[in-house]
Order: sequence, then structure tokens, then C-alpha cells
Amino acid sequence: MKQHEIAPPSGARKKAKRVGRGPGSGHGTYAGRGCKGNKARAGFSVRPGFEGGQLPIIKRLPEKRGFVNLFTTRYSVVNLSQLNVFENGTEVTAETLRAAGLIKSVKDQVKVLGTGALERQLTVKVNRFSAAAKEKIEAAGGKIEEVAYAAEGG
Repeated sequence: MKQHEIAPPSGARKKAKRVGRGPGSGHGTYAGRGCKGNKARAGFSVRPGFEGGQLPIIKRLPEKRGFVNLFTTRYSVVNLSQLNVFENGTEVTAETLRAAGLIKSVKDQVKVLGTGALERQLTVKVNRFSAAAKEKIEAAGGKIEEVAYAAEGG
């Protein structure tokens, strides 16, 4: 077999139907495009989302516009008053917070906010603290430690 002998199998290629080439062609006059109007013209195309002049769905449903930033930092938030479930001297980490049911997942970063009062001496090891939370934990005799966030599986 030589390069000039290579050809597609019979029936694999079909000739294009020549339309608009006179009444004898079988597809003369309107050539399958109907009568007049934009769709009968050459080069016509409809932009994405066009609904024939009707108010498009993207405008009818404004809450569907926009996007979700996949790279945003998500925090599981814990208030100081919630930390009172732990005993004095406990080391509070993301795992202990998850076990106590205060956060849903250990995959998100944990931030402690200063809402409420802390009545225990705790060592808190999480990713972020608000300034008020730092003050209140140290005022109650506890210690704080900001741990670096290591994203799992990426």
C-alpha cells in the first residue's frame, strides 16, 4: 500500500447538497431557509442567552448571576463562650472542637472570636484569633498558639 492509494471506505464521505442553485436543483428558490427574515440571511447567528426579545432568564433571576470564588479562605468560627464546655487545662485544637460538635469539619481553618466570656484556663491551638479573643483568653489565664494551616490533599 502506498500513500496515494489510501482512501476512506466507500460511503464514509458524502457530497454536500448544493442548495440555492436554481429551481432545477430541487432546492432552489428559498433553499430550505423559508421566507425572508434574519434566519434566511447569510452569516446569521443568535448570541448565547438570546430568547427572541423576551426578557432573558439571566435578567429574570438576578440571584443566579455572579460567581463563587473557589480560592476564598473558609473559616469555621467559634465564639469564646462556646469554649466553656472544656475542662480547665484542656488543650483545644480543631480535632477537640470537632469532637465536641462545635465545628463541622477539620478541613476548614478555625477562627476564635471574642463573643462571650471565658471561664476556663485553656490552651487554644487554632489558625486565627480575633484581638478580643486573644485578650480574653490570656486574661482568663489561658494560652494561645496560632498554628499554620496545612491544606489536605492538594
